[in-house]
Amino acid sequence: MTDDSLSLFEPAAAAVAGAVDATAPLAERMRPRSLAEVVGQEALLGADGPLRKLAETGALPSLILWGPPGCGKTTLARLLAGDPLRTCFVPLSAVTAGVRDVREVVEQAQRDARGGRRTVLFLDEIHRFNRAQQDALLPHVERGTVTLIGATTENPSFEVVAPLLSRCRVFALAPLPREAVTMLIGRALADRERGLGALGIGATHDAVEALAEAADGDARRALGLLEAAVGLARADGATTLDVEAIRRAAGTRWLRHDRDREQHYDVVSAFIKSLRASDPDAALYWGARMLEAGEDPRFLARRLVIFASEDVGNAQPSALGLAVAAYQAIERIGMPEARIPLAQAITFLACAPKSNASYVAIDRALEAVRSAGAAAVPLHLRNAPTRLLEELGYGAGYRYPHDEPGGFVDTWNLPASAGDARFYEPKDAGSEAVMRERLDVWRARRKPPRN
Repeated sequence: MTDDSLSLFEPAAAAVAGAVDATAPLAERMRPRSLAEVVGQEALLGADGPLRKLAETGALPSLILWGPPGCGKTTLARLLAGDPLRTCFVPLSAVTAGVRDVREVVEQAQRDARGGRRTVLFLDEIHRFNRAQQDALLPHVERGTVTLIGATTENPSFEVVAPLLSRCRVFALAPLPREAVTMLIGRALADRERGLGALGIGATHDAVEALAEAADGDARRALGLLEAAVGLARADGATTLDVEAIRRAAGTRWLRHDRDREQHYDVVSAFIKSLRASDPDAALYWGARMLEAGEDPRFLARRLVIFASEDVGNAQPSALGLAVAAYQAIERIGMPEARIPLAQAITFLACAPKSNASYVAIDRALEAVRSAGAAAVPLHLRNAPTRLLEELGYGAGYRYPHDEPGGFVDTWNLPASAGDARFYEPKDAGSEAVMRERLDVWRARRKPPRN
């Protein structure tokens, strides 16, 4: 990397120094210039926050900043790098960069180190680097040639290779709380140098609240919507933003829900756990959250079919039939009408009595099979299609239950190696309570064979 390429880190240095690019988006112009200006991450930047202490000591280790979009990862990386006169801050995006770019940064870092200047490599979207690319960082992070700050919206446990993860400290950033977003909006409206203050545009309290809600914890989105709303207001000759102006700027609300990433699994988990907790309101909310974010309704329907057996089971035997019917209806009619049978299934399953006894029973039986292997089938249960097999005792002693009083026989049907194992233990819930009483009577009558 030549000296001409040092422009890679000049924008960061300029931002820290306070230079303003009037053509930059509002979110870039309002980027905090010191840790004191950062809001919404008090757990990390408060008086006893670990990131603040690292910044104060100047002993910055390699680290990974994990959090949702617009929570301040890039800003924190720039600020934590410290004095641009003593630190070369090089930002790269893993979307467009590769091993060659990393190699160039390392070569420049080695030259700068001889002059007493350290290098902080900021790798945005680090999860976009594949395993080989991440492995290429290891020796340089290990030797301290560069201090790595990775930023990711995905769980580092899944997306960052273990050797690199072990060399970095991970800090989880939260979505910005509503009050923090409101504060940023107020700053942008009032700031005459970097913000919109010179335009003389105000905003009603309700408009600011609506904007903060639409931002969904994303500062970049909040300031982008604010800039768009102000642009629309100026075109109309208005001097005050109202809720309608925010609505026009925001359009359809965007919800954070990546269907193959952690956010997806968090919402699905909330959906299932709300059903299991017999909370139809919460289950409907999380289901609606996924639908509004573009989730395939058939995905929800499949989860309901599984839930009907796993968590409701024989406590409400009709649950499985209803869930399957809802799935079939959703396949046939599609959205938006599919939301109606989906809602029926969600509310029915949430309000149904719960039992996971069948689910537990099959796992117990599987474990017994895996432990004991292929146990011999008792002779009375074997089929005897030939005379030879009859002579060998196949089927001997079998009693046909329909010919017995009460339709019950007390013969033992487990293999000898299973002993008197019990896999299915019905719960005292719904229809399964009746089943439990009946099974208790049968089990008392059915005695294991003597050895």
